Amino acid sequence: MAKKTIRVPASPPVDDDGNHIANEILLSLPPGELDRFLTKLEKVRLKLHQVLHEPGETIKSGYFVNSGLISVLAIQPDGKSVEIGLIGREGFVGLPLLVGYRSSHTRAVTQGDAIAYRCDVETLREFIRQCPELGESINRWGQRMAMQTALIAACNRLHDVEERLARWILMSQDRILLDTLPLSQEFLGQMLGTHRSSVTVSAGVLQRAGLISYTRGSVTILNREKLEAAACDCYGVVQRQLKQWDAEVK
Repeated sequence: MAKKTIRVPASPPVDDDGNHIANEILLSLPPGELDRFLTKLEKVRLKLHQVLHEPGETIKSGYFVNSGLISVLAIQPDGKSVEIGLIGREGFVGLPLLVGYRSSHTRAVTQGDAIAYRCDVETLREFIRQCPELGESINRWGQRMAMQTALIAACNRLHDVEERLARWILMSQDRILLDTLPLSQEFLGQMLGTHRSSVTVSAGVLQRAGLISYTRGSVTILNREKLEAAACDCYGVVQRQLKQWDAEVK
């Protein structure tokens, strides 16, 4: 059976406001289907720490992330949280909707200003019926998300905070393509499931080594190559698997 080639446009298409479409799931659609689907989507601007859904609550919409960063958090009964996934322009918020569920066990929250294309549940399901490529692309991305979640869970258990912080910074940059990331100590602690003081110590180690510059509320990557070397093996494992999957569908 011939393998399907994912379309990668030479020049990204734009929406009605003239903004480039960067979401990789949308870009995988055939040109005519992409144009038709865009008319059914609502572009929304998301603010820092805006919650897209809470555990157990009804998911009202799905979001194709076009810019910015969304954290997926596991929330414990005592209110503590730890990050189990990151979503940027490669992904979609609202995976349970694809299989008929209307709620999630996680919280999805923005990490800074973001832009996304919002879609209500019925429109999403109807378009997937009309355009199987959309469902295929979201499911393929869902597999990537499942791999990421499993590795992050293992990483949080097995690796020290400094390695995890380096991995987390790299994953964030991969998704928003910026050298400076708007990250506070408190939020980093929540993401890594550790105390704020531990984040401060680990960030200080990376800063003294010349890998990052860390100020109140932001992290700037100074040497990505060395930061990759400082990160735990989880980052490399994810990157190698993603490259293998990309090669398999070309």
